[in-house]
Amino acid sequence: GTARVLRAQVLSLKEKLFIESARSIGASDTRIIIKHIIPNVLPLIVAQMVLRIGSSILSASSLSFLGLGDPTHMSWGMTLHYAFSVGSLFSNFYWYLIPPGVCITLVVLSFTFIGYALDQIVNPRIRER
Repeated sequence: GTARVLRAQVLSLKEKLFIESARSIGASDTRIIIKHIIPNVLPLIVAQMVLRIGSSILSASSLSFLGLGDPTHMSWGMTLHYAFSVGSLFSNFYWYLIPPGVCITLVVLSFTFIGYALDQIVNPRIRER
């Protein structure tokens, strides 16, 4: 997961020459982390975070669709739940089902594609392939 990718990146950065140079001139560990490690790992963190947003939206919508969400908070999942509970699929009111389903699909796919694009840009292992 994300922790393994970040750990591998930090361990790789730790062996770089500029980190050893900073350590040899007496920079503290805190300074090395703030000035060198975090700026080099931040794009990877952002890419992983964007990838997780899509799965979070899908999880929240799924839970709401199953009736496990907050009934006072309208969401796409809750809209689908209410549409199915009144039988809109079988009574030809399918337009209550299509827009939330399409919106969930488009938003999740958008975040997934953005996350993969960012991951290819910032992840050196993927870039080498």
